[in-house]
Amino acid sequence: MTRREDRLHPSGKEDLGDRRPPGRRDRDRILYSSAFRRLAGITQVVSATDRLPIHNRLTHTLEVAQIGRSLAEELQRSAPDPEQLNVLGGLDPDVVEAACLAHDLGHPPFGHVAEEELDRLMQEHGVNDGFEGNPQTFRILTRLAVRYPGIEGLDLTRATLCAVLKYPWTRGTTGTGEKARKWGAYPSEDAVFRWARQLVPGLGERKCLEAELMDWADDVAYAVHDVEDFYRAGLIPLDKIANDDQERARFIGDELDRNAKLSAAYGADELAAAFNEIMAIAPIPEPYRGNREGRARLRSFTSSLVDRYVKAVSLDTDDAGNPTLTIDQEARKEVAMLKGLTWQYVIESPALITQRYGHKRLIRSLFDTLCDAGTAKQDRRVFPEFYRELLGESPDDATILRTVADLIASMTESQVVALHHRLTGIAFGSTLDPILP
Repeated sequence: MTRREDRLHPSGKEDLGDRRPPGRRDRDRILYSSAFRRLAGITQVVSATDRLPIHNRLTHTLEVAQIGRSLAEELQRSAPDPEQLNVLGGLDPDVVEAACLAHDLGHPPFGHVAEEELDRLMQEHGVNDGFEGNPQTFRILTRLAVRYPGIEGLDLTRATLCAVLKYPWTRGTTGTGEKARKWGAYPSEDAVFRWARQLVPGLGERKCLEAELMDWADDVAYAVHDVEDFYRAGLIPLDKIANDDQERARFIGDELDRNAKLSAAYGADELAAAFNEIMAIAPIPEPYRGNREGRARLRSFTSSLVDRYVKAVSLDTDDAGNPTLTIDQEARKEVAMLKGLTWQYVIESPALITQRYGHKRLIRSLFDTLCDAGTAKQDRRVFPEFYRELLGESPDDATILRTVADLIASMTESQVVALHHRLTGIAFGSTLDPILP
């Protein structure tokens, strides 16, 4: 067994008669977890309950996993020196796929607006490590999910836990700025975080290779398939953007104004040129009508984009001669601008802005209600049994707050609405209704 295959709780029992490689067992443990199934009820961009067949967080995750595996296999084929892969932590398509399947497990109901609101509420109540989807994912994998009695988490290999760490640092060690807003583990999981990162002691705060591939797969899936969704729904006028110079120039100008950080990183002219190149090959002459020809054109376009971005990765060396993953700069620019289409035409629309405001208020109200209930033993019975076990007999304030955040982040959006209505008396429901598993 290699360091990559180490588990914190190796019993050996699961290996009897099981010929699956360790990374594949990790993948399957994630795939069959209740935390993974929950993603079917979580927003990707718009509500998971919308009538149109828009991606939810589960279908997005499955596509990320497919792209991630393709990236890993492409890199294995093209890497000039396999030993370079080991310097970056190693490369196993099963592990990359597992990390992709896990990457959004900690994503709370209603997306980033709930993530930001939970973080604000936790910090207001004195829990400085707050809330963020990435450390919540790590917490689920290593503490909250259940695979064996008496063992916390899914007991994944060191390689898979390292590959999940898109932001391989903790909030309390990096000061302010970007690293204070995105991080990989809470202090409560710091020991497991450090154990996982022992796989790549020479990388500092750089992601391991498998985490980099997971991250790029996520960007590609978001950029390509969300644009496909909202062109089909009539919200992104892809035909006009592809064929009307004025509409395309308006979008480019607005996006570069909105995303000043992107403009500073790549340059406005270079981003405009990259987007123009993509639109020049887009076979989208008219609004989406749903006929056979239109469907085939759209599928051909999105498939060609995914193939283009899978082939954009290669292994190179940096100025010091160390191996590093390289993602073609033109591909990065194109993906960034494609993501901007969804922001401009969908996320920033008045319909979603007003929904997000309501989501924030609902999360705040449910959080406050559950925190109040957590302070009294009699009222703690409103918590599902698993979360009462987490609270214990005499929880302190920090334990109550963290458990409330865990509970909210474990629910689907319809469960959040139903529980909030029940606890606040808006709609009592039936006495026969189940109150969360």
